[in-house]
Amino acid sequence: MELSEPPLRLLFVCLGNICRSPSGENVMRSLVEAEGLEDSFQIDSAGTIGFHTGNPPDHRMTQAAQNRGIEMKGRARQVKANDLIDFDWVFAMDHENFSELKSIEKSSPDATAKIVLFCDFCEDHAEKEVPDPYYGGPEGFEKVLDLLEDGCSNFLNKWKEGNLS
Repeated sequence: MELSEPPLRLLFVCLGNICRSPSGENVMRSLVEAEGLEDSFQIDSAGTIGFHTGNPPDHRMTQAAQNRGIEMKGRARQVKANDLIDFDWVFAMDHENFSELKSIEKSSPDATAKIVLFCDFCEDHAEKEVPDPYYGGPEGFEKVLDLLEDGCSNFLNKWKEGNLS
């Protein structure tokens, strides 16, 4: 009997977990499913605040994703200290959320997750943060998806090549 590798556990984090991070979760899930790699990944998302806990993804984000053939699943939840133990990679959508995650990490001595800025994986875009589209127009949701598709594709390619560090 061959032992299989445990799935790589990925967590996408933004502020409220209704626009950027659920989109990251679902863009990555869509890419993974397209390649038949569902058993190799566990993918989730969370927010640094709990204001939207239990809510589905923002309807405008859902529509923009659906227009690209990406199904938006999930309900908002707040990130917790155990997430930094339970996940291998934690993708912060911006510097503020990165700092918040690093603060949680400091108070979690058993944390092992690699916390990174998501845009560090973008190659086709120069942005350093995934902008929050919540208060803007439709173009903001499209921009978020452009960045997420770029970074998620590159992360997945690096994983397949064994080039994650």
